[in-house]
Amino acid sequence: MSNDSDSEQTEQAEGSGNRLWYVLKVQSNREKSIREALLRGIKRDGLEEYFGEIIIPTEKVVETKGGKKRVFERKLYPGYLMIQVELNDDSWYLVRSTNGVGDFTGAAGKPIPMQEHEISRMLGREESKEETPVKIKLDFQSGDIVKIKDGTFEGFEGTIDAIDEASGKVTVLIEIFSRPTPTELEYWQIEKV
Repeated sequence: MSNDSDSEQTEQAEGSGNRLWYVLKVQSNREKSIREALLRGIKRDGLEEYFGEIIIPTEKVVETKGGKKRVFERKLYPGYLMIQVELNDDSWYLVRSTNGVGDFTGAAGKPIPMQEHEISRMLGREESKEETPVKIKLDFQSGDIVKIKDGTFEGFEGTIDAIDEASGKVTVLIEIFSRPTPTELEYWQIEKV
């Protein structure tokens, strides 16, 4: 039995060696349903050996409304999927005949596989997923005039000097004793004037 499983593993390893990553143009805001349709089609037609992962590249973003934090995923490339596939007549036809799929990206209709550094960057493999900081959605820019709505300086107005999106900290210049004084605040403690 071990010989059979070894040969199956070898065949699977060899099969996956021919799979390359491609970028697929799809209808925007339908990425998830198109991905699910592709997965159903692959299973229905028994083409699992030609397909690897199908990914919608996303990043986690934190948004605060009414003092409550909410983490959501934002698409990095709306209207595109990444697909790992061994291109042949069957796999090509399945992908192209799936409703909502436009075409592979490439020159003159010929799909061009992604390069290794592009794959690593898009999949976020250059940095570990645990170490990837969650970006915070901020509606502020340096130079904006804001009012402090919470904390020691509540009611004061100031100008944003610096923004740290990773931590959500904002440095606001507040005028104290006729001198601009930098004060570090959480992004939810201020509002635009």
